[in-house]
Amino acid sequence: MKRRNFLKALPAAALALAGCGQAETAPANTASLVFDHSYPLDYAAQFSADCYEGGYVLVNIPDSGRFLVIPEDAAEVDDLPADVVPLRQPLDNIYLVSTSVMDLFVHLDALDCIALSGTKAEGWYVEEAKQAMQEGRIAYAGKYSAPDYERILASGCSLAIENTMILHDPAVKEQLEKFGVPVLIERSSYESGPLARMEWLKLYGILLGRTEQAEEIFRQKVEQVAPILGQESTGKTVAFFSITSNNLITVRRTSDYVAQMVGMAGGVYIFDDLEGDSPGQSTVKLPLETFYARAKDVDVLIYNSTIEGVVETRDQLIEKCPMLEEFKAVQSGDCWCTAQSLFQQSMELADLISDMNLVFTEGRPDPASLRFLQQIV
Repeated sequence: MKRRNFLKALPAAALALAGCGQAETAPANTASLVFDHSYPLDYAAQFSADCYEGGYVLVNIPDSGRFLVIPEDAAEVDDLPADVVPLRQPLDNIYLVSTSVMDLFVHLDALDCIALSGTKAEGWYVEEAKQAMQEGRIAYAGKYSAPDYERILASGCSLAIENTMILHDPAVKEQLEKFGVPVLIERSSYESGPLARMEWLKLYGILLGRTEQAEEIFRQKVEQVAPILGQESTGKTVAFFSITSNNLITVRRTSDYVAQMVGMAGGVYIFDDLEGDSPGQSTVKLPLETFYARAKDVDVLIYNSTIEGVVETRDQLIEKCPMLEEFKAVQSGDCWCTAQSLFQQSMELADLISDMNLVFTEGRPDPASLRFLQQIV
C-alpha cells in the first residue's frame, strides 16, 4: 500500500490521497495525487522533490516556492494549494536569467527550451549559448531588474529561472507572476560543495522530463573525481584569490565550494578561518597587508580571472599588485590563472578539481591536460 504523504504545511484535504475516499468524487478532468517516493539526492540540500503516481513531481525550493511538475497529457490536480505553482510539461520558451543554469541545459541537450536570456550574447562564455543568441534562436529579454515584459509575454514564456538577485527587486518577480509567468529562483549557489551544485542538474531533468539523462551525466561527473577523492592530501598550501581595482584582495570563504575543491583536489586551503558576515557570502575582502601575512609562503597561488580578467604573465600579475613579487609561489612559478568561462560552466567543476589535482601532484602538468587552469609564466 502506498504511504500517505501530507507534506509539511500541505493539509490532507488539499490533496486527495489513496484511501481517503475523495478520488471517487473528483471531476473527470482532474486527478488526485498518490505519493510514490521521495526523489533521491546524494549531495544537494537546497531543493527536494516528491514523486507521485502518474509522473507528477512536487519540487520544493526554500525561499523560492513549491512547484508541481505535471506531465504533458496528465489531468489537472484538484484542490491544489494556493502556494503550489503548477508547471505543465513541456516547459519551453523559458526566460533564463541565472547564468549558472545555462550549462546545465546544454548538458541536457535542452537549449531549444530556452527562448529568452537575461544576458547578452557577448556576456556568455558558454559557447553554445553565445552562438544561439547570435543566430537568433535565443533573444535578449533584459536583465533580472529590468526585463522586457512585452517580449517575454509575446514569446509565450512558460517559466522564468532567476537567481537570488531577484530578491532585491521583488516587484519584478511579482509583475512576472501577475502576467502569468511562474518564477523559479534557483539556489545552487547556496549549496555547500561542488558535487551538490552539480546535482542541481537533476532538478532540470525533472522539469524537462529528462531525469534519466540527468542522473547518468551526474553519475559520470562523480566517477570522474572519485579516484582523486581517494588520494591522500599533498599537503600543498593554496590561496585562491583576485585583486580588485581598489587594491583589495578577494578570497573565498573557508566553507565556500571553491575552498572545498582545493581540499578535494589534494591541497590545503590557507584561509581556514574566514566565514564572512552572512551565510550566502562566498567571498571575503582582505587588506593587502593581511593577504601578505597569510599567503606570502603558500605553495600554490590560483588567480580568479572572472572579476578583473585573465592574467597571463608574471609581470602582469606584479603590475596589479607589486608585493606579489615577494610571494614564494610567484618566485617558484607555481602561480596559475582560471579561465573566465569557469563560473558559467557549472557542470565542469569536476574538471577544475582534476586540473587542481594535476597541479598539486605534478607541479608542471602538460598544458594540454588542463581545461580551466593556465600557468602564469
